[in-house]
Amino acid sequence: MNRHNFVTFAAFIILISIFPLLLGTPYNLSIAIFAGINALLALGLCILMGYAGQISLGQAGFYGIGAYISAILSLKLGLPVILSVVLAAVIAAIAAVILAVPALRLRGHYLAVATLGFGEIIHILLNEFGPGGPSGFGDIPRFSVLGYTFDTPVSFFYLTWGIVALIMLFSANFINSRTGRALRAMHDSEIASKAMGLDIVSLKIKVFIISAVYASIAGSLYAHYITFVSPSTFTLFHSVLIVMMAVVGGISNLWGAIVGAVIITILPELLRRFEEFDVLVYGLILTLSLMFFRKGLVPIIAEKIKKLKGAVLAQN
Repeated sequence: MNRHNFVTFAAFIILISIFPLLLGTPYNLSIAIFAGINALLALGLCILMGYAGQISLGQAGFYGIGAYISAILSLKLGLPVILSVVLAAVIAAIAAVILAVPALRLRGHYLAVATLGFGEIIHILLNEFGPGGPSGFGDIPRFSVLGYTFDTPVSFFYLTWGIVALIMLFSANFINSRTGRALRAMHDSEIASKAMGLDIVSLKIKVFIISAVYASIAGSLYAHYITFVSPSTFTLFHSVLIVMMAVVGGISNLWGAIVGAVIITILPELLRRFEEFDVLVYGLILTLSLMFFRKGLVPIIAEKIKKLKGAVLAQN
């Protein structure tokens, strides 16, 4: 991690630490928790699409796997919540391998359709065979570790964003590792990457697994925070929403995933004053963002700051 990223990450940690002190109402904390859960989903998709170039519209499927498996293991089998979360992530990783292997030869919109089909299959399975069927089920245990239960908005806020910070740190190191550089090379040209001796099959499987595990952890956090899950949460619409988060923030930048998740989570709350027109205004804002900020907000802002620094140094 270079000096610039270290300063940014330190500022991020400070912001997380003081947020409950400045804006710690139950409502604000609830929105912030959902923003953190969405940030995990967007981070996984950012690595998968922005760095590896693999299109996915099935993230809601892995999100649902994490939520349901963790909830069932902790509620029905009485396993510790933390163990349930880990096992759910393992099952999501296995599902990612099952999806990745037949999709290895697919690209572009063909891959998008394959992942979309996977997400829909998971939604149907949850709807038909999940506990409670379409109505879902509740009484899911709260998240607990070593006897401590995260049963207040403040504690769950720190848990969620603490996990986001850890995964962000891991993701930054992963992207700058040898494997991360190989993923970027694969994104630019799979043919050239193969010619250079890169194992494309292994890289694709790895990146699908990472994205799936991130989504599974997000699903587990969602289930143990709401203490209720139903199939209606894990639909194609949510997969598209995750893509929107990554694109608006900047799909080629990890910080863009977090910024995009926060914006897309907060935006509907800010538009409630428009009442029945809120969906129309919401869609208009997103459309304009994609039209005029195609690179995403974070890359554009970073580019402006870089130019400003260059101009200041040139004057001096």
